[in-house]
Amino acid sequence: MDFDSFVLAAATADLSEAEAEAARDHADAVEFRMDLADDPLAALDDYDGTLPLIVTNRAAWEGGKAAEEGRLDALETAVGYEAVEAVDVELRALTGAADTDAEEARALRDTAREQGVSVIASVHDFEATPTEPALRDLLDTAAEEGDVGKLAVTASDRADTLALLSATFDATAAGKTVATMAMGEAGRHTRAVAPVYGSRIGYAPVDPTKATAPGQYDLATLSELVERLETPNRP
Repeated sequence: MDFDSFVLAAATADLSEAEAEAARDHADAVEFRMDLADDPLAALDDYDGTLPLIVTNRAAWEGGKAAEEGRLDALETAVGYEAVEAVDVELRALTGAADTDAEEARALRDTAREQGVSVIASVHDFEATPTEPALRDLLDTAAEEGDVGKLAVTASDRADTLALLSATFDATAAGKTVATMAMGEAGRHTRAVAPVYGSRIGYAPVDPTKATAPGQYDLATLSELVERLETPNRP
């Protein structure tokens, strides 16, 4: 998947035809939350949508629902599907900071790249926004470990959002490919504004009642907001 320009992803655990059709009107890709799906590999078998897929099997220790056993194996199977063009792997898994096998995560990264699948190295902080120097370090490390460094933090005020946008701008200016957003109501606007500062991926649910993270706009709304801001990175 080409992240040289902004990609708006419809976040969902449902790859049915109806959901795919609804996403196609506004999205550039679909983020398939395997950890929230009942039978994710069967859903991938049946998928015949036109949008490329980003597959995510979020670990329970990073806010998801996937048990650790078999989690990365399922992702490795998923990257073999033609429709899958990017895979999300937690930075903590890749660096060994989590209680998991870093070698297995790195092997998944190698397999994905061999298949021509981009790797998103992701970081999620559901409690706070780190200091600006820490944000810069996290983005640098994530961008080094993956083809895209993704950072989602929780903002409590405008100072938090300003720090995130500043770190995003600086990382992009340094030639790194990053995706950033602040979760929660205080950071909600960053989902529309961060692309102006260089963020390359946005996430939104087709159905606003099925948000996969705090503070998400629905897909149609986020698409319109990004368009209105006339983001130069958007195709």
